Amino acid sequence: MQDLDAYNQSELSYSNSTLQPNDILKITVGALVLETALPYNRISGNTVQANTIEVMKLEGYLVSPEQTITFPMLGLLSVKGKTPGQLEQDLIRQLEEGGHLVNPTVSVRLLNAKVTVLGEVNKPGTYTFTESSITLLQALGLAGDLTINGQRDDVVLIREMDGLRTVAHLDLTAGNWLKSPYQVIQPNDVIVVNPNTSKVKSAGFIGNASTVLAIASIVLSTVILLTR
Repeated sequence: MQDLDAYNQSELSYSNSTLQPNDILKITVGALVLETALPYNRISGNTVQANTIEVMKLEGYLVSPEQTITFPMLGLLSVKGKTPGQLEQDLIRQLEEGGHLVNPTVSVRLLNAKVTVLGEVNKPGTYTFTESSITLLQALGLAGDLTINGQRDDVVLIREMDGLRTVAHLDLTAGNWLKSPYQVIQPNDVIVVNPNTSKVKSAGFIGNASTVLAIASIVLSTVILLTR
């Protein structure tokens, strides 16, 4: 980001991604009289483990390939094109208009938000996060930053959302990507840091001049021995 100073005091934008198939949701419904909201909540049978993230995932609402969930008392609900916040408002509306609860509160959280970072980083892998979104730099930080062999002017970001796959090529040596939609990572994004030219050459069997000279020396020595 050699021109980073040009983006000093630039305005930040925050956006929530829409819910996608295989997302796992934690949905909590509340009301003034707590007992009236119990039928609309999934209660864990093991209260000791109920707060662990893995248990919450198992007991959460899995979004189907058709982008639906099955909710207590309300049945099959579509979450297509909705953010967690929009789903909260939709559930509140249905609970009120259906005469289920008076002045209910609804909280929707995504439990399995993750980003995958591959290639020339120090710790490639898949990383989970609890925020609604993180920045590209934060994602690279989770992976231990780029190695010295990472290609910084062509980092690939693959995004699958609402049935569409987008492939973006980002130049981290400039700062213009800070104003792009890819400055903020969405759940399920994949970041690929390709090796630079030096790494590619060194990875090959004939990587550089010293390798060529070594091979030539071996061949010449073999020929001399065989012709004696």
